[in-house]
Amino acid sequence: MTEYVDTEDGVRIAYDREGSGRPLILIGGAGQFRAVDQPTRTLTTELATRGFHVVHYDRPGRGDSGGEPPFTLAREVAALRALVAMLGGRASLYGSSSGGAIALAAAAEIPGIEHLVLWEVPLGEEEGSDGREFLSEITERVRSGDRESTLRRFMDGMPPEWFDGMRNGPDWPLFERMAPSVQADAEALAWTQSAPRRQLWAGVTAPTVVLVGTTAFPFFSDAADAIVASLPTAERAELTGSDHGWQPVDLAEAVAAHLDGGAERRQSVRLSGSCRRRRTAGERSAASVSAANSTPPHIATVRSPRAAAIGTMASWPRGTAAKDPSSS
Repeated sequence: MTEYVDTEDGVRIAYDREGSGRPLILIGGAGQFRAVDQPTRTLTTELATRGFHVVHYDRPGRGDSGGEPPFTLAREVAALRALVAMLGGRASLYGSSSGGAIALAAAAEIPGIEHLVLWEVPLGEEEGSDGREFLSEITERVRSGDRESTLRRFMDGMPPEWFDGMRNGPDWPLFERMAPSVQADAEALAWTQSAPRRQLWAGVTAPTVVLVGTTAFPFFSDAADAIVASLPTAERAELTGSDHGWQPVDLAEAVAAHLDGGAERRQSVRLSGSCRRRRTAGERSAASVSAANSTPPHIATVRSPRAAAIGTMASWPRGTAAKDPSSS
């Protein structure tokens, strides 16, 4: 059942919650919201059965949540602040893709963040300028009101059939409505380049695990190592997954192992093969060569971390179009 909480500036945030136990908020990446994101809905149930009180919400401007452009990183943090307060002032955060950058920003500002779990955050070069330039391009398109152009630019670098599948699918009205909200994703990624990361994330004290797929794009592996190098409380682990995707049962087990199971359970998960230890430098190098030699043609065309942040939504199950909340 959908519930609502209002941010300090009056934006209504829609969410589902399931289970009881330690509170955990799931933060979607670019293109993710409840109406089209069945994998995360399944993940919510899997985590609830493992003893968590799980909140799966629509970010501002998406699904049943309110808000009007411009969508900013500050408004994303405000939504999370309201959700954490609703949960009693303490919660762990799971951030998917660019949602991981939002989770880091929130953890740097909001008291009571107990743990972070980050999935394949698409970071650019530390203190690079490409994120700022990309944000400027997205902002210009949002201001013009051209929602299709906004999503096309965000997905530039992905196989064109991925956008075409989304554009011609039954859920296009939902994606078109949420298009301006990717400005917040672009800003979150630009923020991660805005200062030396040790300085930028000095306020992040929560224990953090950075998860990557066993056959992740190389830039996700590099980004995971960069986060671990910049956060004294962070560790890296690998999860069975590819093409920026995961299986809900595998991810739920990995999240539970790192948040609630302690060292003994983490070791059990590693031995089972669903979550692996951080690789050595030699292993990372060998894995990169292997990935380059075995990458499928449609994935070989991926040219940027930002594009991968949204591209997988084109491959999600379509089914019957969900009701567009903007039409009611």
